[in-house]
Amino acid sequence: MSVIVRTILTAIIAYLLGSMSFAVIFTRGHMNRDIRDLGSGNAGFTNVLRSVGVVPAVLTILFDFLKGVVAVLIGWWIFSGVQGDPSVTMHEYASYGRYLAGVCAIIGHSYPVFFGFRGGKGVTTAAAMMSVVDIRVFLAIISTFLIIFACTRIVSLASLACAALYPVYTCVITYFGSYLPLLGTPDALRLRYVFLVTLASAAVGVFVIIKHTDNIRRLVRGEEKVLKIKKD
Repeated sequence: MSVIVRTILTAIIAYLLGSMSFAVIFTRGHMNRDIRDLGSGNAGFTNVLRSVGVVPAVLTILFDFLKGVVAVLIGWWIFSGVQGDPSVTMHEYASYGRYLAGVCAIIGHSYPVFFGFRGGKGVTTAAAMMSVVDIRVFLAIISTFLIIFACTRIVSLASLACAALYPVYTCVITYFGSYLPLLGTPDALRLRYVFLVTLASAAVGVFVIIKHTDNIRRLVRGEEKVLKIKKD
């Protein structure tokens, strides 16, 4: 199977998996309403928690995370057998497959083909991508999110900070934790690899920030709400 075919196959599968909007699905099942007509109108965990209840919200974040994990694992598997440029290690090819699948799953989550292209902001699916691509970056991002959220109780602020720091963490951890330690070994990575994964993570970060444009406006005006939970 050629790299082009693998790329197309990975992109389509990941996008379709991402298009499964569990915020919409579980809200309809719980109260026969469309989450996009409630609260902030966003098809995501926070709006479900505020507008619908704890159980649908927990199911939403769990399944949104799982679909991202499955999509990235599929991309990893599809690219794991690539035989191409001998200067490119199998780890690099597999990693490209993971990033490609993650990005396409995030796009599917935000613009789901099954739900009129009106979805969420991609935060949970992006976190799922990070957990499979590089657990070290994922742990750094989760720690940052929890610290900021604990101090402010504002989910959007914590999400925006993590989106901005994602490429920074990726670059630093990949360079010092993967590239340098493998220099001179048969599994050595190219410096180009560090650049490409940093670029991919920057694209994800920018995408998430753009999806939070309304939140940014409210933050600037001091009108963004702290998280409050709707009782079932």
